[in-house]
Amino acid sequence: MEDAFSLGLDFGTNSVRCVIVRTADGAEAGQGIGQYKQGEQGILLDLRDPDLARQHPSDYLESLIDSVHQALENSWDYPGFSPERIIGIGIDATGSTLLPLDRHTVPLAFQDRFKENFNAMAWLWKDHTSHNEALEITRRAWELIPNRIRDNGGVYSPEWFLAKVFHCLHKDPEVFQAAAGWAEISDWIPGVLTGINRIENLKRNLCAAGHKALFDPAQNCFPPQDFFDSLDERLLAHGSFLYSEAHPVDRLAGYLTEEWAQKLKLPAGVPVAMGALDGHTGAIGAGVSPGVVGNIFGTSSVLMTVLPGDQAKPEIPGICGVVYSSILPGFWGIEAGQAATGDLFRWWVDDVLNSPDSSQAHFELSKQSERLRPGESGLLALDWNHGNRCLLVDPRLSGLILGQSLKTTAAEIYRALVEATAFGARMILDRFREHGVHCNQVINAGGIPSKNPFLMQVYADITGCSQRLVKSTQTSALGAAICGAVAAGSHRGGYDTIPQAQQAMCSQSEISYVPCKQNSEIYDRLFLHYRNLHDAFGVAGSKVDLFPVMKDLLEIRDSIRKG
Repeated sequence: MEDAFSLGLDFGTNSVRCVIVRTADGAEAGQGIGQYKQGEQGILLDLRDPDLARQHPSDYLESLIDSVHQALENSWDYPGFSPERIIGIGIDATGSTLLPLDRHTVPLAFQDRFKENFNAMAWLWKDHTSHNEALEITRRAWELIPNRIRDNGGVYSPEWFLAKVFHCLHKDPEVFQAAAGWAEISDWIPGVLTGINRIENLKRNLCAAGHKALFDPAQNCFPPQDFFDSLDERLLAHGSFLYSEAHPVDRLAGYLTEEWAQKLKLPAGVPVAMGALDGHTGAIGAGVSPGVVGNIFGTSSVLMTVLPGDQAKPEIPGICGVVYSSILPGFWGIEAGQAATGDLFRWWVDDVLNSPDSSQAHFELSKQSERLRPGESGLLALDWNHGNRCLLVDPRLSGLILGQSLKTTAAEIYRALVEATAFGARMILDRFREHGVHCNQVINAGGIPSKNPFLMQVYADITGCSQRLVKSTQTSALGAAICGAVAAGSHRGGYDTIPQAQQAMCSQSEISYVPCKQNSEIYDRLFLHYRNLHDAFGVAGSKVDLFPVMKDLLEIRDSIRKG
């Protein structure tokens, strides 16, 4: 029997990544990367508004073609491969990253009158301009739909779908009125590839709808009209952003059109899976299962796990929600995240240190940091340089580095930033445990953990959980390819369920990072101070006494240095 292959596309923050994998075992035949070209590393910024982050939709299409062509070229010499043996395509994207569209699903940014208008572009996940609208949505939701907002962690984020649409209404009514609909990139791209040219026919994915848009998958509906009217009666008067059905990732979006088959150099008619958010396909590619948390580590981080669907639905405040079938069909999907991890390290190396060779600087700083012992620097940081996604869900917070002296080094600060992100991850894992969601192991996906053993050991020591790595360096794209294999089905050489495909196509590295008891004891002491800083600066009305923090950091530092 001839080998079959699946193609996965991961629309990330700065690029599109494509992998072609063998469906029998997930072995990678080739990969390609298409960098977004407009703006700063693909992001359109406004110096007058640091909360704004947009992208031009043309970058998605051009980089899609580039990445697929590269992956095909890099796969030609793989045994048994030819483009005709690609049986399925899966797609993920960041979220909420959404676009205003006309009635033919064409982005408004492609129209002459909007071509320079940032509000007609894609609103990137990290855009925080809608923070006031998010506060109002949270307030009204607790008044009118408390169960719905409770399912989404209790606080609505400015990174999410409804807040951005609501902000567009306030900021640019012309764009709002011109839009026949709004769509997540993870819905729009599958629609483009499968030839959907009517907004009412565009299929919507369940994980974005359930986690980001207050959509109730059990009832297939948005909140009632009185909720939207309480926000602004103009929202539903236009009604362009609503839809009545959302689909899990194991469903079919459609088939690759002849037009896009020619552009991508692929056979026409290939099944295309429903889209999904990148963190969710990353969890699929990492092999997430009950008791196992997937940490999808990139510019930001997403921590995800699942519970069997026959268990009671947990209520976990401060996370990104619990949604049935949002990750694995038939399981409760649990999502939380951190707003800046890789971005935080990049800020220190590129923006502050202005390193001429970023990769080499990260390597050298990691080596220098690794030689330091926990607590030796006397530093403690809050990882809130892009706000706090979980558990506070507050973009109007900022980073902090405490304990600096005239002898503090760049490597000490680098280590403090790594430790801060690990403390933030521990806050999330502890919140999971407090509400009955236990984890025995964390599986890490992404280029950063695969290249940085020092970081992984710090995470093990701080969280108290063993840390494993996924073999694939493109785990979200692998997860998308798994979804593509399921869209194809077993009769084409794919699979009929996501767990079946995971069992065959997922693999972990043999390397495991286990907590060091001596280090963990020091970090437990530092974590108490991190948690106090977290509450003092992030929780209204907190009465935490911060006076002992500096004193104790110095005491820990001195005791470590004296040995």
